[in-house]
Amino acid sequence: MSESRHREALCALGRSLYERGLTHGSTGNLSVRTADGFLMTPTGCSLGALDPARLSALDGAGAHVAGDPPTKEALLHLAMYRERPRDAAVVHLHSTHSVAVSLLAGVDPEDVLPPLTAYYAMRVGKLPMLPYFPPGDAGLAAAVGSVAARHHAVLLANHGPVVAGATLAAAADIVEELEATAKLWLMLRHERLRPLTAEQVADLARRFPR
Repeated sequence: MSESRHREALCALGRSLYERGLTHGSTGNLSVRTADGFLMTPTGCSLGALDPARLSALDGAGAHVAGDPPTKEALLHLAMYRERPRDAAVVHLHSTHSVAVSLLAGVDPEDVLPPLTAYYAMRVGKLPMLPYFPPGDAGLAAAVGSVAARHHAVLLANHGPVVAGATLAAAADIVEELEATAKLWLMLRHERLRPLTAEQVADLARRFPR
């Protein structure tokens, strides 16, 4: 895909996420890997009003080379790309239900949500939750980097989800499935749940390998 197409796709996804309430204000950030480096959403901008010409361009080493200054979470994105060389997009949101789950005490930090549906098991799988760090903190990027080789989706405590995908569309599918499952779990977690069994999850992994 050409850089201009990458720019258009990034802005279109940002607008779609914003209009559907999956991000608000100036929260959330998106990026794609390009032939020359990375394109990222600028710091302090609304995903609903991105300008393709003003997206931040970074070189392959992560240095800002053109456009507006990048998101303060640029190090987080770069950590995902470094550990996941086959992935080409990262989406980080402050989506309401996923953030709500990240605020709960007593969840299993090794795997926060149960596999309620086949598509959650297929697209998200095991979801670890990382400890709280201030936004943009180098420690946050290091924590993400420490698990990214094993997990393409993570939940940041008191913050929100970060996912990587082979394409921007794939990353969007993953983060939206995560948000939908977080909503379901919050609605039903005090009821008797019937998540998929380990055998059913393993069968899905065989049928639909990532």
